[in-house]
Amino acid sequence: MSGVPPHGVPPHGVPLHGGDPSVLRRLNSVATLRALRGAGETTLTELANRLSLSRPTTEGALSELAARGLVEEVAPDAGRRLGRPARRYRFRAEAGYALGIEINANRTLAYAADLDGRVVGRHRAELEVGWTSRERLSAVRATVRSCLDDAGVDRSRLWAVAAGTPGVIDSGGRVAICTVVPDWQGVHLARELGRGFPFPVLVENDANLAAVAERWRGAAQNVDDMVYVLAGLHTGAGVVIGGRLHRGRWGAAGEVGTLPELGLRDTATELAGFGAPPGPEKRADRAAEQVLTAARTGDPAALARVDQVAGRMARGIAAMVLALDPEMVIVGGALTLAGDVLVAELRRHLQPLCLGPTRIEASTLGDESVGLGAVRLALDRIEEDLLRLDAASP
Repeated sequence: MSGVPPHGVPPHGVPLHGGDPSVLRRLNSVATLRALRGAGETTLTELANRLSLSRPTTEGALSELAARGLVEEVAPDAGRRLGRPARRYRFRAEAGYALGIEINANRTLAYAADLDGRVVGRHRAELEVGWTSRERLSAVRATVRSCLDDAGVDRSRLWAVAAGTPGVIDSGGRVAICTVVPDWQGVHLARELGRGFPFPVLVENDANLAAVAERWRGAAQNVDDMVYVLAGLHTGAGVVIGGRLHRGRWGAAGEVGTLPELGLRDTATELAGFGAPPGPEKRADRAAEQVLTAARTGDPAALARVDQVAGRMARGIAAMVLALDPEMVIVGGALTLAGDVLVAELRRHLQPLCLGPTRIEASTLGDESVGLGAVRLALDRIEEDLLRLDAASP
């Protein structure tokens, strides 16, 4: 669980004694749930000792959680014969599911994950750049259905859904500004996707979610100050400061690529060598990937092109590094899938521009970073609801 206090420390700093008995029961249940998550199978005695609670109190909390479907008692080993076996319990990660969605100009991906974040289903669909928002949304809904069908997860078992997409996303889940996906600006994505669910759908910028994913299970684990650079058709960035995603006042933090002087616009087009942005029939991302592949084989013209674009991109990335002084910069996105040749050139161009020893690393999540970040965002909402003192049963 992200941001969870040490085992035995009650949430919100509230002591586990005195006060209203119903509040105490809720406190004990929340503390028990925190301790049991990620602990595998745990005996009643071990759990009581960890929480500094009596066995009857711990047993009562477990019974309450079991009634909500969050905990179950584990049957003893069939081969055990001597003595009475210790009662063991586990968190039921399969009690509910989170859905994470990525939507960009060329594709959509959906991931279904249990409450421990284990991905149990995924589905991908290619999209046409020139599609209308209606066509794009229809394809996204079909992808979600296929993902859930493949995972064997009924829609009613979803507890939260989150989506990541290019652009500035306002607090209500509307795409306020977007220049990458045609006919996308102004789409109220949270409302459109939420039509099929009995709860609000969370929507966030794609680079922001990629940053969240890298800190969750990628190259930036345990890194509190980092910048994620999403290199694709254009180049955007997500920022984590003090272990928290930094969105800014209007959700536009990291959008330095909008300034042409910083060299982060039309990244794939520049790498591919087009004189002007290509149409749908000539995709810049695929042509750029061919250049990167050629550069990996030592092709001189391709290497020169990558060096030129890396030098161009370095201006914008260095501006963020100098402003934020992060421990690490992670570079991911479509332009890194053909290997680390672009990252190596960026590292070479960036290091002379940075005043500190900021590490420049390639993403370890491939093309899954945005979708996994959406899963993490949905799981965070689920955990927030589960651990609220006034939360009702799911």
